[in-house]
Amino acid sequence: MRPILIAFTAVVFTTGAWGRSADAPQQLSSADVQALLTRIERLEQRVAELEAKQFTTAATAAPHPPSSSSESAPSAAVAQSPQPKPAPAISTAEEMQGMHTVLARAGEEYPNLKIRGFADVDFGANSARGINSGFQLGQFVLHFASALSPKVSYFAEVSLSATPGVYNVDLERTIIRYDWNDLAKFSFGRYHTPVNYWNTAFHHGAWLQTTIARPDMIVFGSRFIPVHFIGAQSEGSIPSGPLGAGYNLGIGNGRSFNVARAGDSGDVNNNRAWLGNFYLRPPALRHFQIGGSVYHDEITLPGAPLLSDGQNFREWIASGHLIWTGETPEFYAEFANVHHRSELTGRTFDNQGGYVQIAYRLPFDARKWKPYYRYDYLQVPTNEPTLPDFVNVRKSTFGMRYDISDFAAFKAEYRNGRGNPLPQRSNALALQTAFTF
Repeated sequence: MRPILIAFTAVVFTTGAWGRSADAPQQLSSADVQALLTRIERLEQRVAELEAKQFTTAATAAPHPPSSSSESAPSAAVAQSPQPKPAPAISTAEEMQGMHTVLARAGEEYPNLKIRGFADVDFGANSARGINSGFQLGQFVLHFASALSPKVSYFAEVSLSATPGVYNVDLERTIIRYDWNDLAKFSFGRYHTPVNYWNTAFHHGAWLQTTIARPDMIVFGSRFIPVHFIGAQSEGSIPSGPLGAGYNLGIGNGRSFNVARAGDSGDVNNNRAWLGNFYLRPPALRHFQIGGSVYHDEITLPGAPLLSDGQNFREWIASGHLIWTGETPEFYAEFANVHHRSELTGRTFDNQGGYVQIAYRLPFDARKWKPYYRYDYLQVPTNEPTLPDFVNVRKSTFGMRYDISDFAAFKAEYRNGRGNPLPQRSNALALQTAFTF
């Protein structure tokens, strides 16, 4: 198709230039050039549509997995299907966001392991006393994904993080999923808790997100919201026509004695955590999403058998989000209320957190520049026993992202404010180059 477009474009230019030379030998005016460019853009868009349609037709024409009726007659099914079963195709957006476990393409055999990597290198300087400036290696992250059958897939995420003593290796996610149908997809493993939009949309690859750092309410190692969840989940779409409704339901281990960690090796009490997430993503507004979540757990603190407020606390988290992922503009807003109640005294504690982020990809220079701003807010009472020594956050971040290529970016940020872990207000500069491979 592209040779045809090139040939057609050449003909357009040639015939246009020839026609003008026959009438008047003047050069093309700016209006003529703009008209030709507009025409070329329309032709390129048409070619892209035809190519997408051709790909969809090929995927549809590929052999389908055996139906339930064929499973009841295995000998006949084997005789009629000697070739390996094809893997299901997925969209590029799903693959890049890493939200699901399947990375298979039509025509591939099982298992078909795919590996994708992310890394970043950072520089930071802070005006706060006692904070040294310098370079720092960011996380080195690998995604492993493999389709095991037409309906079963696996996904894992491993990160290596530099610490003062040694590299810390962590299995961030390990998920096996069975896709029953669009309404129900069942999975087991270690997840990013779907009680926060950012936590599930962006992962341990800094290249995926606009900014250098995550919002303060959901930073890695956060005590405010549980970042990871170990157990079982069901997710899928809800028949709702133009509303595009979807859901997540999950049950599993709650927080560990260290509330910043999940109960990887087992729950610390006999009360399982559970969660529910509901959202609307209208197909007509493909960049828009609105939704809310609820999470319940029982927290057990370590140490003395009975603290002043007891050892066990009921936790309820209610959150909401409003998202527009289009880059002209790009908008994220989230808020969460974390409620704790002592089982011994009945005392309650409410903690609030949220952020608002806006960005806009500029139209010039091949749309490589994207300035952004974010405000972070966290408010925790001073006597909150489950979040001791927590420093409240009031912070503004101004930044610019420059896409060096389709797989690498450079970011620069200026931050002003105070908050966890620094109690005093400070000014900070952060630089980052992030990429995927």
